[in-house]
Amino acid sequence: MFGKLKQLAATIGPGIAIIGYIIGTGSVTSMASAGAKFGLSLTWALALSCFFTYLMTVAISRITIVTGHTLIHNIRRKFGLAAALFIIVGLMLTVTTSVMGVMGIASDVIREWTRPLTASGDGISPIVCASLLSGLLYALFFRGTHGFFLKAMAVMVAVMGACFLLTMFMVMPSPGEIAKGLVPKIPSTGSPHLILAGMVGTTMAGVCLVTRSYLVAEKGWTLNDLRIENRDSAIALSLTFLLSAAIMASAAATMHVEGIEVKRAIDMVRTLEPLAGRFAMSLFAFGIIAAALSSVFPNYLLGPWLYFDLTNTPRDMKRTGVRLGVFFVALMGLVVPIFSARPVALMIASQALSPVVMPVLIVFVYLLANDKQHASSYRQPTWLNLGLIVTFMFSIVMAYAAIVGLRDFLASA
Repeated sequence: MFGKLKQLAATIGPGIAIIGYIIGTGSVTSMASAGAKFGLSLTWALALSCFFTYLMTVAISRITIVTGHTLIHNIRRKFGLAAALFIIVGLMLTVTTSVMGVMGIASDVIREWTRPLTASGDGISPIVCASLLSGLLYALFFRGTHGFFLKAMAVMVAVMGACFLLTMFMVMPSPGEIAKGLVPKIPSTGSPHLILAGMVGTTMAGVCLVTRSYLVAEKGWTLNDLRIENRDSAIALSLTFLLSAAIMASAAATMHVEGIEVKRAIDMVRTLEPLAGRFAMSLFAFGIIAAALSSVFPNYLLGPWLYFDLTNTPRDMKRTGVRLGVFFVALMGLVVPIFSARPVALMIASQALSPVVMPVLIVFVYLLANDKQHASSYRQPTWLNLGLIVTFMFSIVMAYAAIVGLRDFLASA
């Protein structure tokens, strides 16, 4: 029995990485904001985004396996440099704004958490917090000693995720309420478009999907492993839905019933109060800081990965240009504290950028998956082709929601 579990764990590495990438600061913020403001009425969007993300991970994995090349490299080969650069620019815009939001939320939580520990009662300055956290991560990148650190952060995030699950079971909504949330409907009040796009963007994330291609390539899967790849994707997105739904349900049962919205990062502490009581603050602080650090670090690395993939050159993370590029992205983590921006709103807005690029990415994936020149010995299943068409239709609707939400966000900034 133990041997079978160990064998299963060894074959779902890329899936576990996807869960870790999605369930981070952005996911917690988006799901908690949705649950606090709209209850469970947007559960349908979470369910659909997880299902369509599953279809995309399967398609991208198969493209990588069949062609022997990662996604960005395939896009350049098939559609040219401009097409590849369009996707890269869209992804990097999402990454940099995400780094701003994540560090803003982490530093805001630390300030509130440390208020009782400072003589003035103001807590540790967000600028100091963001500088220390960004400096720590950059130092780990510069020295190449981040492995153990990220594993420790992943354990802390897993503990927070388990706490959200336990809280959900403690405040389990009624079957009728769950059923209502699965009926597609956009709330008519409360400016839901930004939160809706942020929810979908943090789950159906272009950054995550492109990274999936790298993980599959490193795994060395072949056509004989398609069944394992499919299981890996299914497990990953099922757990993603469960954890994300738990965060939303926890916020719906604690904040929504009291009419409290997530306006500051520290407001999300209420979601764990049914389980942790007066320890909710410390539990949430440790979890959200760990989520921030574990999700920001891959964002530091994505730019160099995309560059090496685009140019089809070996990865050399010690190049001066690479280190300078990562340093610039790390500096973006200081924007929110320095300019006193709204970290929660910016975090959701950064996630909402992803759906704007998604329709183009889906078209590229569909065409690559059915390109006989690159995959003459493989035939894309009809069910997957139909699924990608429906995914494209969903992405168009979400892109519209993202544009409306971002317009409203910029108007109120």
